[in-house]
Amino acid sequence: MAVLKLIVFVAIPIAISIYCFTNCGNEEIPKIEEDGWWGRDSAEQGAVDRPPVPFVVKASNATLADLRSRLENTRFPSSLDGTAFEYGLNSDYLRKVVSHWKDTFNWDAQQAKLNAYPQFKVNIEGIDVHFVRIQPNKPSNSANEKTRPIMLIHGWPGSYWEFYKLIPLLMETKSGDKTNEKESISFEVICPSIPGYGFSEAPHKPGFDALDAARVFMKLMKKLGHDKFYVQGGDWGSAISILMAQAYPENILGVHVNFVFPPVRKASLGPFVRLLIGEIWPSLIHSPAEIKTRLSLKQLFFNAVRESGYMHLQATKPDTVASGLNDSPAGLAAYILEKFSSWSNYDNVHCPDGCITKHFTLDEVLTNVMIYWLAGNIGSSMRFYKEYFTSDDVVPWDSVPVVVPSGIAAFRYELVQHTRSIAELKFSNIVRYTDFPRGGHFAALEVPELLAEDIKAFVRAVESLK
Repeated sequence: MAVLKLIVFVAIPIAISIYCFTNCGNEEIPKIEEDGWWGRDSAEQGAVDRPPVPFVVKASNATLADLRSRLENTRFPSSLDGTAFEYGLNSDYLRKVVSHWKDTFNWDAQQAKLNAYPQFKVNIEGIDVHFVRIQPNKPSNSANEKTRPIMLIHGWPGSYWEFYKLIPLLMETKSGDKTNEKESISFEVICPSIPGYGFSEAPHKPGFDALDAARVFMKLMKKLGHDKFYVQGGDWGSAISILMAQAYPENILGVHVNFVFPPVRKASLGPFVRLLIGEIWPSLIHSPAEIKTRLSLKQLFFNAVRESGYMHLQATKPDTVASGLNDSPAGLAAYILEKFSSWSNYDNVHCPDGCITKHFTLDEVLTNVMIYWLAGNIGSSMRFYKEYFTSDDVVPWDSVPVVVPSGIAAFRYELVQHTRSIAELKFSNIVRYTDFPRGGHFAALEVPELLAEDIKAFVRAVESLK
């Protein structure tokens, strides 16, 4: 402990000096490009002015037959005796997944669920952007009932499918509840697929990062007639939502996230200094409740090392990895399902089946895999990492505070955990911060009821401030 205290005493002044040298006095809001072009060539520019067109998910018989053939001819690796998911997804369990996918999984039923909500595509900056749009059944006729647009943004390795259990909960309104009349709020829900994910077209030129996605989604909402709206997201959806709140504060009514995205390369010393101090003198940084639930610096470090290998691959050579995953459905499933296991609770690595079905049904996670397989875009989805972590455009936004009303849902088994005192370094207007004793990275799919209630409570809190 004495050595650790000595390290802290030396590290803190150095860290503060570097932090001030790189950040102090740098309060200017960065510029965001007003436009971009990601199509194959400028000749397609006329498509930008077209209105959204309906879209339906429909896998051809030939595509499904090819999928089945590939699953039947899977060449499985061998697993070590006595291991579960400590080395990644266990091949014995993968055999069961492939068998279920091939013989039991009902794609027609899952495809019908995907098509249960209206889907569209619209060309923005040269690429077709896919989105789901669900409007209230009836327009509000009461002065006490408000309809607010909210954009829900997914991450990796998820998709817009993650929100399908959350959407109906958000669309519920408590009509006739006199005690809550002043809080009666209905939502219009818009769930886009990030370009290169889901059924959105992938950018054809290098450089498309989270800041570009923020601008594209801002244009999407304006095309739908919404100048002011709420945004919510986890994983990449959190990064994009935060950038939208920073770049377009006059348009964002409030931002709600269930993942506090770490800085890219700048302004990271502020949280680090606080974590260092909090490790030795917790009461100086954290509240009593935070002290009980927070992870130690050692735990945070080792969790980050254990679970970040994929990120290094995708942030450097994503196309190499994609060559294998785009050709093998079993390999694609293994790569994605392993994340749904350990990112829901790291202790799941000790379960023979990764405890995946403790958090989700196998059909739910395979439907997500099917979206990647049918769209053939695992490569472009991973490429998003390289564009983000090598972007000089995103870095300046690390030191820009989020000033719009903010809500944070902190789930117990999330990958990156920040207490409120740490989050306040980034969010200067937190109106709601909720610690949940359960739930992980894929909260919208795993614990939709908790996330829905937190989003509703956050929006009510923001609306009450007006």
